[in-house]
Amino acid sequence: MDPDRARELLAAERERIERALARLRHEDTGELSDADEDADAASDLLEDEVDEGLSDDLGEQLAAVERAEARLAAGTYGRSVESGDPIPDERLEALPTAERTAEEEAAR
Repeated sequence: MDPDRARELLAAERERIERALARLRHEDTGELSDADEDADAASDLLEDEVDEGLSDDLGEQLAAVERAEARLAAGTYGRSVESGDPIPDERLEALPTAERTAEEEAAR
């Protein structure tokens, strides 16, 4: 894959992830009555747990972007980290952070 195209794909992926992380950061600005507080507390707890899971997933995705950027800088982007085999451009277009060929990933 052309390095400029790889940079473009990785930059777009980084931007998507960072926007999603920013959306997860929310503030509770509403005032509640005492009767609503218990129900709202349970709802907030569930929402916080879901947000934490999403945040963890996005953090892992961001780490994958950083690893891909490092491979690009090292000149190994587009090659499997496992075997060194080339990763098809079609796979990299769909998943710019791919670290392995589809076959290797399926075998994991």
